[in-house]
Amino acid sequence: MNPARRREIFARLRAANPAPTTELHYATPFQLLVAVMLSAQATDKSVNLATATLFPAAPTPEAMLSLGEEGLEAHIRRIGLYRTKARNVVAACQILLDKHGGEVPADRAALEALPGVGRKTANVVLNTAFGQPVIAVDTHIFRVANRTGLAPGKTVEAVEAGLMRHTPVEFRLDAHHWLILHGRYTCKARKPECGGCVIRDLCDHKEKTA
Repeated sequence: MNPARRREIFARLRAANPAPTTELHYATPFQLLVAVMLSAQATDKSVNLATATLFPAAPTPEAMLSLGEEGLEAHIRRIGLYRTKARNVVAACQILLDKHGGEVPADRAALEALPGVGRKTANVVLNTAFGQPVIAVDTHIFRVANRTGLAPGKTVEAVEAGLMRHTPVEFRLDAHHWLILHGRYTCKARKPECGGCVIRDLCDHKEKTA
């Protein structure tokens, strides 16, 4: 895929959705961090249902620590791996208070040092909360990047590197949201909805649906 086609792909995604954002509900960088940590192997819808009661009860690291693991578990019990996630969130809150004055750091290394926070979670927080032009690659973005030919790669790291290398600078800030939403609602895993796809003619996928 050449640069002109990549630019046109992002131009069309932007035209269809000029101001994309995450579907997770949050009010602060801390709440976004918690929501993203909870979203691993879970849907945004299930996380939003849980945080609708969790965040009013524990909107800050201090309040989350006071809630404790058992209290947190009561709010997130319907989310997969909830016990591990509760343990990680509470431990992360302690580190935020001890090392960062209770604030979420806008630094990759500091974020990845938190329990339960990997590169993808760090990228989401850096991009969405702090406006850094990084791209978090989840299963949707991995699929879209490979299926379309936008940035093919055999690993998440390779796809991320390809997207960072090939995405024009003017689109890089919002690329994560455009691609994840495209994968979630149009370029679906089992049956992509190619008939209504705004980049159908630019996509390299050979087995397009009607």
